[in-house]
Amino acid sequence: MFRSLRRVLCTVAAVLLIPLAGVHTADAADAADAADVAAVPGAGYWHTSGRQILDAAGQPVRIAGINWFGFETGNYVVHGLWSRDYKSMIDQMKSLGYNTIRIPFSDDIFKSSTVPNSIDFSSGKNADLQGLGPLGVLDKIVAYAGQDGLKVILDRHRPDAGGQSALWYTAAVPESTWIANLKALATRYQGQDTVVGIDLHNEPHDPACWGCGDPATDWRLAAQRAGNAVLSVNPELLIFVEGVQTFNGVSGWWGGNLMGVAQYPVQLNVAGRVVYSAHDYATSVAQQSWFSDPTFPANMPGIWDKYWGYIFKQNIAPVWVGEFGTTLASTVDQKWLAALVSYLRPTSTYGADSFHWTFWSWNPNSGDTGGILKDDWATVDTVKDGYLASVKAPGFPSTGGGGGGGGGTTASCSAAYTVTSDWGGGFNAEVKVTNTGTTALSSWKVTWTWSGAQQVTSMWNASYTQSGATVTAVNASHNGAVPAGGSASLGFGGAPGGGGVPAVSCTAA
Repeated sequence: MFRSLRRVLCTVAAVLLIPLAGVHTADAADAADAADVAAVPGAGYWHTSGRQILDAAGQPVRIAGINWFGFETGNYVVHGLWSRDYKSMIDQMKSLGYNTIRIPFSDDIFKSSTVPNSIDFSSGKNADLQGLGPLGVLDKIVAYAGQDGLKVILDRHRPDAGGQSALWYTAAVPESTWIANLKALATRYQGQDTVVGIDLHNEPHDPACWGCGDPATDWRLAAQRAGNAVLSVNPELLIFVEGVQTFNGVSGWWGGNLMGVAQYPVQLNVAGRVVYSAHDYATSVAQQSWFSDPTFPANMPGIWDKYWGYIFKQNIAPVWVGEFGTTLASTVDQKWLAALVSYLRPTSTYGADSFHWTFWSWNPNSGDTGGILKDDWATVDTVKDGYLASVKAPGFPSTGGGGGGGGGTTASCSAAYTVTSDWGGGFNAEVKVTNTGTTALSSWKVTWTWSGAQQVTSMWNASYTQSGATVTAVNASHNGAVPAGGSASLGFGGAPGGGGVPAVSCTAA
């Protein structure tokens, strides 16, 4: 509810990056004939149909993601880059089974004078971000997320880095600037379907209203103006519209009250683009009357139904819980999170016919919720992450490769080895396999030999053996099929660092 309470603690901590093993996502469908591989759900731009979000092929998808904040603060860039390479963090998100990143920003990032700060470039970390402005850094993050098979939702969080605003405009940042910057983002990422949509404004609250008809305060009307402006330059994007605080005298969390949608739905010029977004929090953020109800937590489904769940249950539109989080310090918070996760509908039971969500937050430095990462910016809070296991969902197709297969019979491939971060005691690296032949691959194998004493400590998207300094990695079941001209990747952690970049051979079948 109260963004001022979700304060940002910007203490910089030196960390030892802990690579993670295990992958919870699927990047390509299995098929006997690679030429007939079915599309993995999530490809292309998305649209809505009733309460579901569908991909370009009409397959339902589920957003199951994480908030990574910082662009909206005075650092003007996602947080944690003072400790780690951005690619290693995105790799870790993927390895944990998150398939979408919500990235908050403020309008300050559009100013030519704004310079990102608190990025560590030592030991090769974040090397390709040097000299870039905030939008240039955002480009890199979007591109790498797409290569990893993650989608991105851009969240206009604040008018400026100074703090949250109740309305979508201030004296310093008028509505015209808000809309112009939203259109600039929609244009910037046109054709890059990693960015599936824009969250128009974070947590509108009193005096923002819904359906009152006053152009200065009616958030629903403003969302229509901004949504149509975005769609005028990029009609493929989803438009995420948060709630308000109060409707007809009933108040809730900032951005969490969507009761007005039943009477006053958002109507855009392009059909199938509206996704309603609610925020919900626990007592670690603020007390609400329902937490002290004697029937708690059994009363919570009814609360959620009233404020936003009815939109999904009545098949009006998809609903995305764009933020929810807790420290889990109290028993009330633990019961709240367990109840909310159950309400969001387990993926194993309901598949993509479910509520969508992005947890707050990846960052540990959200003062009253904490994050999935602990304060060292590397270790996972496995208890908190474990609560979300039942509602995680498959990943999406990588944008790292493409192209169709030819009619020839030559199978060949090449491999490129890239060190994504190196902190001396260890490192992370990626090997990208590209199909250089004229026919689709059904499997691939890569081999390299280090000149030093490096050892693989964990690997994802492939299985491996190591004999002395020689490592052989074979594709996983989900990424062996590679069309002509396409690519697949594996990632791994190793130790010690400083091993350089060895030559890699690739064998295709």
